[in-house]
Order: sequence, then structure tokens, then C-alpha cells
Amino acid sequence: MKSSASQGKSVFDEGLERCEANYTPLSPLSFLARAAEVFPDQTAIVHGKTRTDYRTFYARSRQLASALSTLGIGKNDTVTVMLSNTPPMLEAHYGVPMTGAVLHSMNTRLDAAVIAFQLDHANSKVVITDREFAPVMKDALALAKVSPTVIDYDDPEFPQMGERLGSLDYEAFLMSGDPEFAWQLPMDEWDAIALNYTSGTTGNPKGVVYHHRGAYLLAQANILTASMPKHSAYLWTLPMFHCNGWCFPWSISIIAGTHVCLRWVRPDAMWAAMAEAGVTHMCGAPVVMSALLNAPAEMKRSLDRTVEFFTAAAPPPESVLAAMKAEGFNVTHLYGLTEVYGPAVVNDWHSAWDALPPSEQAAKKARQGVKYVALEGLTVLDPQTMEPVPADGVTIGEVMFRGNVVMKGYLKNREATDEAFRGGWFHSGDLGVLHPDGYIQLKDRSKDIIISGGENISSIEVEEVLYKHPLVQSVAVVARPDEKWGETPCAFVELVEGAQVSESELIAYCRDHMARFKAPRTVVFSALPKTSTGKIQKFALREQARLLPEMI
Repeated sequence: MKSSASQGKSVFDEGLERCEANYTPLSPLSFLARAAEVFPDQTAIVHGKTRTDYRTFYARSRQLASALSTLGIGKNDTVTVMLSNTPPMLEAHYGVPMTGAVLHSMNTRLDAAVIAFQLDHANSKVVITDREFAPVMKDALALAKVSPTVIDYDDPEFPQMGERLGSLDYEAFLMSGDPEFAWQLPMDEWDAIALNYTSGTTGNPKGVVYHHRGAYLLAQANILTASMPKHSAYLWTLPMFHCNGWCFPWSISIIAGTHVCLRWVRPDAMWAAMAEAGVTHMCGAPVVMSALLNAPAEMKRSLDRTVEFFTAAAPPPESVLAAMKAEGFNVTHLYGLTEVYGPAVVNDWHSAWDALPPSEQAAKKARQGVKYVALEGLTVLDPQTMEPVPADGVTIGEVMFRGNVVMKGYLKNREATDEAFRGGWFHSGDLGVLHPDGYIQLKDRSKDIIISGGENISSIEVEEVLYKHPLVQSVAVVARPDEKWGETPCAFVELVEGAQVSESELIAYCRDHMARFKAPRTVVFSALPKTSTGKIQKFALREQARLLPEMI
């Protein structure tokens, strides 16, 4: 008997077409509109002494969209922001895409040359920049070929002394907009909503393009993964520029929660916010945990609730997990990449594991975990055959992703996009194993990325800077485990014969020629182990770096 599908249109298609009444493109912009409608008086943003409710948050986002539209900003234009975790960054996450434009949030730690590259590559039409970053932005704008309209933000809670780079002030510009601006949802949920640049492992960074559908789904998945109840208070210790704050600027509106902004991530401000703003959830790298735990006793506050802490860098050591638990935090390990909207894998904890000895619990927590509910596929494959590796916790393959929270692709880079999606999967470049229970665990990074303080550092980029030093003959940079930062760059250097230069001089040289956070914190002068063909054996150097604390 032939199926109805083989005979043509099904009865489930006839007269059941998609229409305006039964279909709306998915977009996280709808979350803010709903929160303002249902909970207009609920506190949306805490910044210093300023409190902003959802009615005002929504109106200001619409004003920003309106003001941008008067500059001619529309669909697929790029609006770049160089901002800390402040209210304008949250307003930009809604106001920019309300015009159909694409939000490009810039890493505030970058150097002028990389910033200029991104401005040109993204063809930025408008730049909103905090006066704190005026020096580096001034240099970047001078290097860039584009000439965007520059809007300066002067933080009223924490005034900065940096010079004004443009003729427009953010607050005055926003106030010129219409709070009733008739913004529209995207015509297609596949439309771009955000642009985020990778760290650039082999040359210039790649521009990762997010779509409205992916942002909508990951924002919801964050709420489910974090088990966040209505009106939760989220502390912004994670940079909002990093994968759009893992999509949490959109997530919090789902539950009409409170964004507790932190301009600077400092222990006194974190402890005060947790006690005074009722913080329930936060995300951060090991450096944030270290800052909390090592704060002076008089700075710490007793908490009347357990604060959920999500980390996605290197897994914390057992001692840190125990210390965090004692201070009132429950740590959950996440994993993801810029290309999958931030975290897309969670170490979903089983209650039965609570009975395990601490060392075995730590081993469980060290695993990256299983897929988010918004991710369709997560596995470990042999990158050559594209066949699954045995689920034995031993056989190494490449971690791969598939689904709606995978990027659209790399901006203006078809070759890199095709390679990343080869075989119908997104190739993460991370090497790992698959355990019998389906949990994945990373074992290495094929691109030699170093994750320090939650930020990606390219070992190749650091090596290129060191190779430019006249006294350096050969160099290899690997990750060195660090309790505070997770990992830090460690450079192994061979000098030109007869040359003399100190560790501090080479570190200072790197800091003068690249973003300071990327510079190595350790330099070891030694002969580099090589294969018979002259290739540097980085696996041997990683082991040396791991043992360095014992050697000092």
C-alpha cells in the first residue's frame, strides 16, 4: 500500500499552511516585551545605586532602536559596542537587533590592531564605546579603514576620565529616540542577531554569526539548565562580550529576573552584591572562584541561600570545589565554544553521585558532560572516518556538535565554514573521550588554545610575538595549570647562541606587543624537544609545564 506522502500532498498539509496566525519567527527580543508587559514594576537591572524596572528597560531599548534607525541603521548593519557589564550593554542586546541590525560586542581586553581588524571585517556602522576604553579605541579607530559613527558612554555610577571620541553622548542619543518605537521581529528567525569573534588561532580571528532562532533556544536552555525560578537575581561576573554573555542577557528576561551589573569583577563588589541584591546565580572562570575564596574574612558575607555557580573553563580542582561548597556555592561544570553560543554541554549531576567519596565526585565533576536540551547532537567522532569512537572513556576523538544552537557560520569565510561543518557536524577542534554513560570529557585541544580566566588565548599568536624578539631562536607555548586562572601561557624558549635575556624582559616584551592578558606568565629557557623531522613535541612540554610547581 502506498503512503499518502508518495501520492502527493498529505491531508496534514492541505489547508493547514503556515500563516501569520499560527507562526512567528523565534527571537529572544520577545522575552523582554513579555517581561515588561507582565512584570513592568519588577527590578530588571541593578547598577550601583541605580534600579531600573522592566517597564523602563523595555522603553530604553526601544529608544535606542529608534535613535539608531535615525542614523540609517537597519537590517544586517553592524553596530559595535565596547562596553563593560553595564546597563547600555543590556540595552544594546535588545535595541540593536530591534532595528534588524547585528550586535558586535567587543572583547574589552583586545589591543588596537585586533580591534581595528574586527571593525573593518564587520564593516561597523556605529560604535558605542565606554570612556574607560578611549585610549585603545582611539588608536583602533585611527588604524581602521571604516569610519563609524562613534557614541561615547559616560557611566553615571562610575564616571571615567577618558576622552570623548565622538560627537554623540550615549544618554542624550538614547533620549532622542521614541520609547514607543514600533520595532519588528525578524522576518526570518535565521536572520543574524549577533557577531562574535574567535581568538584567532591561525591568523586573524573568525567572525561567528548567531541567528535569532539559536539565541532564543539557548537562552531558554540556560534557564532550564540552571533551574532558575522566576525573579532570580543573576550576578554579572561573566563578561557580556563573551559569546553575548552566554546568551544570559536574553535569558534573564524569560523569568523577569534581575541583572546585577558589575563594572569590575572585584571580591568586595561580588560579596556585597550577593548579600544586598539577593544573588541566586552567577557564572565565571576559576579566577572568579579564586577571588571569592581568597577575599579577606571581613569582606565576606554569610549567605542565607545556596548560590548556583556555573563555570566553563578548566575543571576546578577538588580542593576548590570543597572550598566553594563550604562558602555556600554549588558549582556546575559547563562546556561550549563561541560557535555554539557559549555553553551547550552541561555536567548534569546525578543524585546518586552524592554518596561517592570526594575524589570520585571530583572525577565526575571534571567531565564536560552531556548536551543541553537545545542541542540535537553531541558526540566524539574519528575526524578522518567520521565514525563514533568506542564509549570506553579511553579512545580519543574529536568532539562534534549538531543542531539549532550551532552558528550560521563564519562571516565572509566560506572555506572555514565548510571545513567546520564537514560531514554534517560542527568540528570543535577539541579532542576528548566518550564515557560509557554518554558523558564526554576533554583530553586536549587540537588547536592548542589556552583558556585563561575564561578567555581563549592562541598559543600560536603568543609564539608569533616571541619569534619577533631578536634574541629568540625557537619557541613553543603551552598551557600551564593554574589554580586561580585555570590555565596560563607558558613559553619554552631557545635563545640565539650567546644571547642573554631574562624571563621578565620577555614577558614585558610580549605585553608591549599584544593584549596583556595573552602574554606568558612563565618563561622557561631550555632546548625544545623535537621529532626526527624537527617538529616540536608539545605534549612533552605540556607535561613539563604541569610539573613546574614541583620544580620551583
